[in-house]
Amino acid sequence: MSTFFGEIRQLGYVVDDIEAAMAYWSNTLGVGPWYYNPKVPIRNYQYDGQTYEPHNSVALANSGFVQVELIQTRNDVPSMYRDFLQAGRTGLQHVAYWTEHYDADLERLLKQGFKPRMSGEVGEQGRFIYFDTEYHPGTVIELSEVAGPKGRLFDLIRATSEDWNGQQAIRPFPDLDTL
Repeated sequence: MSTFFGEIRQLGYVVDDIEAAMAYWSNTLGVGPWYYNPKVPIRNYQYDGQTYEPHNSVALANSGFVQVELIQTRNDVPSMYRDFLQAGRTGLQHVAYWTEHYDADLERLLKQGFKPRMSGEVGEQGRFIYFDTEYHPGTVIELSEVAGPKGRLFDLIRATSEDWNGQQAIRPFPDLDTL
């Protein structure tokens, strides 16, 4: 466990081909099932203080306690994912810490000198922020709010993975408004 943030709850991989990545993780590593969203509905997205409309595909699955996130950018909107790809990299891009106390944790991290780089919202009470912390590849830090439907989705993904039998490896994201 990190003494600064708590437990790492998610490993975020930026990939060129999300379908191939889901197949690899499912068939070779036995991780699944994957909850796939071809266009994540991100609201209030900002990168370096500017507003954009990203089109990212995301797949989520758990391996035990840790969630694996696969991300494929589908447009050329500025993002830390695009920066990662343009630097010639794929693979682990960030680690995420989850919180139900987003405002307090964000304030604490800002006071510690962390600099926001990318942020947005996925569902009600589903804010996220990435800090300019990549001093080593794959070490960007994300703080992710899980107090609302996104947190319930993450609980569902973990519970489904616990007795997954390899069938129905790819499933659609449920509507966050119904969770």
